[in-house]
Amino acid sequence: MQGDRDRRSKAFRARLLAGAALFVCVPFAGEALAQAEPQSAPSATPPVSDGLSKGAVYVDAGSATRTGDVITADSNGGDRVYLRADGNVLRGDNLAYDLSNGAATVSGQVEAISSDGTVVYASHLETDREMKAAIAVDFATRFENGASLMAATAVRRSQNVNELNYAIFTPCPICDANGPKTPSISIQAEKVVQDEALHAVIYRNAVFRIGGFPIFYTPIFAHPDPTVERASGLLVPIINYDEGRGVSVELPYLHVVSPSEDWLISPQINSEVAPLLNLQWRRRFANGSIIARGGYTYERNFGDFDLDGDGDYESNVRYGDKEHRSYLLSHGEFDPDGPWRFGFTAERTSDKTLFDRYDVRDPYQDNGLYYGDRRRLISQIYAERQTDRSYVSVAAFSIQSLRLDNDFADTDFRDADGFKVFEDDDTLPLVAPLIDARWEPAGSVFGGRLRVKGSAVSLYRDSFIGAPILNPDIVPEVTTGLSGVDSRRITGQVEWRRVFITPNGLRIEPFVDTRVDLYSLSDLPPMMGVESDETLSRTRASGGVDLSYPLIKRTQRADLILEPVVQLSISNKADIDPRIPNEDSQAIELDESSLFRMDRFSGYDLVEGGARVTAGGRATIRWSEGRSASLFVGRSYRADDEDAFRTTIPDSTTGQLYDPTGLASSASDWVVQGSFSPSDRIRSWVHATVDGSGDVRRAEAAVDGRWGRRNLASVSYIVDRSNPLEGDQNRNYEFVQLSGQQFVYGDWGVSVSGIADLERDVITRQEVGLLFDDDCLRVEVGYRRDNTRVRASGPSDGVYVRLNLATFGGSGYGQGEMR
Repeated sequence: MQGDRDRRSKAFRARLLAGAALFVCVPFAGEALAQAEPQSAPSATPPVSDGLSKGAVYVDAGSATRTGDVITADSNGGDRVYLRADGNVLRGDNLAYDLSNGAATVSGQVEAISSDGTVVYASHLETDREMKAAIAVDFATRFENGASLMAATAVRRSQNVNELNYAIFTPCPICDANGPKTPSISIQAEKVVQDEALHAVIYRNAVFRIGGFPIFYTPIFAHPDPTVERASGLLVPIINYDEGRGVSVELPYLHVVSPSEDWLISPQINSEVAPLLNLQWRRRFANGSIIARGGYTYERNFGDFDLDGDGDYESNVRYGDKEHRSYLLSHGEFDPDGPWRFGFTAERTSDKTLFDRYDVRDPYQDNGLYYGDRRRLISQIYAERQTDRSYVSVAAFSIQSLRLDNDFADTDFRDADGFKVFEDDDTLPLVAPLIDARWEPAGSVFGGRLRVKGSAVSLYRDSFIGAPILNPDIVPEVTTGLSGVDSRRITGQVEWRRVFITPNGLRIEPFVDTRVDLYSLSDLPPMMGVESDETLSRTRASGGVDLSYPLIKRTQRADLILEPVVQLSISNKADIDPRIPNEDSQAIELDESSLFRMDRFSGYDLVEGGARVTAGGRATIRWSEGRSASLFVGRSYRADDEDAFRTTIPDSTTGQLYDPTGLASSASDWVVQGSFSPSDRIRSWVHATVDGSGDVRRAEAAVDGRWGRRNLASVSYIVDRSNPLEGDQNRNYEFVQLSGQQFVYGDWGVSVSGIADLERDVITRQEVGLLFDDDCLRVEVGYRRDNTRVRASGPSDGVYVRLNLATFGGSGYGQGEMR
């Protein structure tokens, strides 16, 4: 019996693949090319009105006769017979059509195109007027997403149900420029039922094949119809190995509730620890959406602990009592009619190391109005109102940190018991509210543009934190037991600008910029001359002019563009009170745009004053489409130094100060930016700030390259040398990151990625994998090691498997768009 079945299967495959070559690959030859995508070809998509009345028939054939109600047509060895009726099209070597009931019988290179654009190929076809019932031999059809379904025989039982015998389904191309090819993935079955009402394809005695080789058998199997954007069912599993969890298999199941709602249930089964249940709920409303992710397990802690006390930290150690462990990552946004929109994020985890230990996918995402950075979660509510002339936002948020405490950096972030020590959440502020507003009048004011800005914020801390939040001069030596400093700020700002362009092209832009800050401070550290509660104010009034003179020279070989820019400004002397906390101006990135702003800090807590001159220029050369080189150099000069921008060096025992901003000296750091694209396959850029002595303070550079059809590589470099003093708490860093893939033979290749910490002379992350990638399947298997020093759960080795299948989805969980 089994041998009989095998013989039938082999004969079926030979016949079916021959039919596939004839009826599916034929669109690649000559004038029939348009049939490859019938939805866009005139013959595949009948016009809305074909000029035929109901029941009328159009026939184009070598010969045609009519006997009663039956039309018989033959190609006579020439072009195939063409028949159109009721929006349907039939082609074949010969056909018979019954005018009374619309039944048709077609043989020889049959092509049937229904009124909805569906195309069916066969060697013999029998169908009714609406193509609701049909019999086909050597059946083949192609879906819009490129998937193909073929069968030795097919019967269309009704409008919604197709039955196919000895069938093959594949989401992959079965033809290329050279003709037929073996699909990368296919499902072969003795019988297949396609139920269009259920949007499902059901298989009996199904065999899964990869590259033509059988790898799995099941007596019954089903998957969504390829025309379905989203349907309930199993998604591609995720397989990994980790020293702490052991072999880990994640089995995602998507449950579609409606076109606007679904659930993703994704248990992670581990060989060494208890499972982690992951859930995701998505719901789209008429004017918004909510996405909520969560996970839960009941397990002991594990990984990165020296249980024996021998100083060797292992990543597969289990310790402590079993506890309930969970996480929540959710966000929602709503945009009703009108100028207002609002939303929220809720991000929390019970364990600082949960994401690392269980390899939770993409826990740090940019959602909401304000973003939490790497290893920090943010929960917020917000509302925005925007019109053509105004904008206002109101928000409140709190932060949970998953970062390790830098005060323990010299002991590998561990306490005396060997446990990792994390940043204290009580030192992070509760922000409620944070208000930002802008308004511009509809018309010009004194011939220029007027802009009014406003900002207000309240921050509350439970625990004391000193520099760089507080000025080093007022931080007491003993901070134990002190309350966190609370601050409230209100800022108002008015800016006016007007543009003049002279006949020779000089752009002159005078401006006036005035700003007022009001501060209310509570729980300042007790020391001489500083009250616990203070109310402060300061004002900055500025005026100046921007001058620019763009020049362009065109030659036969290239275009050369020069863009010199100069800004002259004068302000009252900056009143930087040492009692004002620096909450929002610690980070500054001097670049081509920020260099010429009056407020060059990212926030409001630091302010510049005095007279200054800022000059810079960009030179660009373009010698063809997509090929160019560009370089910008600029610097700012101020009348006086500003020592208030300096802060204590973390490792200094004598209170030495340094300038993390590059703006403390009268001459700022040099800003250098450049890009170079010698072709459309190579792109590179660099950004650096260089101090007056020529030393690089910060720099970033990257090169992306592509060669061949799919080979690519990317190299990036980043360095920070702003701290001049070496020590355990030094924040300087230097990294090189590399990623790439190279195909060696056909669709087979290798992939690599890694991050090297040049400051510590160690490779912190690395992956090496073998990959197979064609038009519908990508499989990558490799080894990875995470040796990041600040990784909460310590170094980790493991094996990864990444799989993406056309139609069936991939490890990225592409479930389709909700409506």
